[in-house]
Amino acid sequence: MEKIASFTIDHIKLQPGVYVSRKDHIGAEVITTFDLRMTSPNEEPVMNTAEVHTMEHLGATFLRNDPVWKDRVVYFGPMGCRTGFYMLLAGDLESKDVVNLVTRMYEFMRDFEGEVPGASPKDCGNYLDMNLNMAKFLAARYLDDVLYDIEDDRMVYPE
Repeated sequence: MEKIASFTIDHIKLQPGVYVSRKDHIGAEVITTFDLRMTSPNEEPVMNTAEVHTMEHLGATFLRNDPVWKDRVVYFGPMGCRTGFYMLLAGDLESKDVVNLVTRMYEFMRDFEGEVPGASPKDCGNYLDMNLNMAKFLAARYLDDVLYDIEDDRMVYPE
């Protein structure tokens, strides 16, 4: 069986960043999958499910309401390893094309106040598993450590 692309990345060298994970061609359309890596794999603790779930709700809400990008959003959700998120957008894109969007999304998460969108028994199958304060902390850390003044080496997978 062929190894999938995400398992061919050297996770020992991988650091937090904004990476193009893959590009899929569906008819005439290109779907670009971004790896929004928030923690250093196998070096620091993974994110807990409550804050990941909260960030998923906030991120998806932000992206699907962004006036420029909302019609290009295919998916936003967590990686199974809980070290970051995948963001799928329609278009043949590079990391530099979305840094501003990702930065604004994480600022939205960091600054969010009030009830988390969709965090009710009617709207979500696990609405009690939320941690807004920790989600805000992790969003702020990603902004400060990675997104603000992002370096080129944090936008291209390590060899």
